[in-house]
Amino acid sequence: MAIKATVHKATLQIADMDRYYYADHALTLARHPSETDERMMVRLLAFALYAEEYLAFAQAMTMDDEPDLWCKDLTGAIQLWINVGLPDERILRKASGRAAQVILILYGRSAEIWWRDNRDKLQRLNNLTVIKLAPDVTQALAAWVERTMTLQCSIQENQVMLTSDKGMIEIHPEVLQGKFREFA
Repeated sequence: MAIKATVHKATLQIADMDRYYYADHALTLARHPSETDERMMVRLLAFALYAEEYLAFAQAMTMDDEPDLWCKDLTGAIQLWINVGLPDERILRKASGRAAQVILILYGRSAEIWWRDNRDKLQRLNNLTVIKLAPDVTQALAAWVERTMTLQCSIQENQVMLTSDKGMIEIHPEVLQGKFREFA
């Protein structure tokens, strides 16, 4: 019998002074059995960074042709495609042809090696932005995982502060390619 996803609920308050986006989101995150707490929290952070009315979680863990998050316009065209982790570069090339803007959020101890091995192939993709998160930040996020979470995210001058009843984490995303949070 297959193991089912673990459901996590997150109330996320976003104050994004850079984009003038202020909203509260009640999110349901289905954590696939093979997904780590760290990866799930990076997906949640990705949502906070690029939040907007039509941004939604997709099925990347179970479907190769879907991202972790995406934003489609009213015609169904993919405006924003977001992957987290260390995907096969072919997935990003394919996404680049399907979406107006592609975002990759790298994390983990192998992120530097992955970027060094794939940088030359990916730099040809004009609509790709690559962001790296520090391992200590993503591990701290993983420590916050609970079945029900309440988080506040403040973003100003591309600096991120995430708070909860467990404390505060300052996040300084490193842009390796493209422009941080600039849409095509």
